Formats: sequence, C-alpha cells, structure tokens
Amino acid sequence: MATLAVDIGGGTIKLMALSPEGAPVTETLCEPTPKPAAPDAVFALIRDMAETLPPHRQVSVGFPGVVKGGVALNAPNLGDELWHGVSLTERLNQLLQRPVRAINDVDLQGLGVVRGEGVELVLTLGTGMGAALFTDGVLVPNLELGHHPLRDGQTYEDLVRDTELKRIGPVEWTARVVHALEQIEPIFNQDLLHLGGGNVQNLQCELPDNVRIFTLAEAMRGALKLWDD
Repeated sequence: MATLAVDIGGGTIKLMALSPEGAPVTETLCEPTPKPAAPDAVFALIRDMAETLPPHRQVSVGFPGVVKGGVALNAPNLGDELWHGVSLTERLNQLLQRPVRAINDVDLQGLGVVRGEGVELVLTLGTGMGAALFTDGVLVPNLELGHHPLRDGQTYEDLVRDTELKRIGPVEWTARVVHALEQIEPIFNQDLLHLGGGNVQNLQCELPDNVRIFTLAEAMRGALKLWDD
C-alpha cells in the first residue's frame, strides 16, 4: 500500500503516491489552490484528488505555515485568519479515512533530501520562500526564515517571492536570491544548502559548491520518513 504525499502551496496543491521504497507510484497530480483558500475548499479538493490515486495506507501533509501537533497556527500565503487553529490531521483523517500526519511543508521536503550529517539548510523558492533546518538529520521545526526582515523592512519572502520574480525579471531576482544566500550563510554556517521549489529553475547564476538543487520527487520522499518512529 502506498503513502499519499500532499503538498499544500499558495499557488498549487500537489499529490503523489509513493511506494514503501519511496518511488513515485503515479505522476504528480497538481491543481490550483482554491481562491479564497478556505479550509473546506482545500480539504475537499485534496479528497477529490486522492480518490483518483491508487489505494494508500497513510497520508503525509506538508502545509505552508507553522504546524504544531498537526494543528495549523498560521498560513501567510493562504490566509492566517482562515487557518489559525485548524487541525489538519483531524480534518483530513475524517475525509480520507486514513491515518494522517502533518508538518510544515519545507520541513517535510527537508526530511526527503537531507543527508543527516552536520548542519543542513533547506530553502524553497516558490510562492514565497520556505526554510527548514536540520542538525545531523534532526529537524528544528517551523523555522519560517522567510518572514524575517532582510532589507528596508522587507522580509526575505517579500523580496524573492514569485510575484517579485514576475515583476522584476529573472536577472534582478537572481541577484536578490544571491544576496539572501550571502546573508544566511554567516547565520547558520551550514555545511550543505538544499535549494528547491518551482522557481529555482529561474536562477541565472552558478551556485557555490555547498549548494545543491533538489527536485519535488526527491523532496516528497519525506512523506515516508514522517512515519519513521
């Protein structure tokens, strides 16, 4: 029986079924996130998408905000007022009739890509900027680095989010990303930086040796590791 990986994003919702070995069983399903992204609409879409996939025994959810005990505390790119206090695990367990675990989306992706040695930072460039931190493979949850001020009162996410890429173009956007990476390096002194997300393909530069690009398929393997006790 497969594990269902669910990635809830500000722009799209993605589902993938994974074998017990972590291989994709099907192509990734992708649908636009409902607007407004109210919980009932998002959960209903996930249910409808899941019904088209092979049978699965458990569900792992990556959510774009702080998640504690399976409960969303915020959702900057979905609407904080809609999601604060919503139990992701309980609601989806009721709809999907499967055991559900939920954590921050980049935390989940990081579980799939980190190597488990030293300090590893995971950053995603998409609707916003997500971040996750691991030390010797142990997650420091809910980092939310993207919402920290970077320049002139603007946050990392304000400067490198998808809308800014579309507004200023890939060259200037790349310069902003490089500047952000230069600011982050002396804070975490990471041994390895894993860089992913839908907009990583727009980078117009060579990256340092300790930066590697990862794919969504790699990242979604974190859905299996979320069930390692």
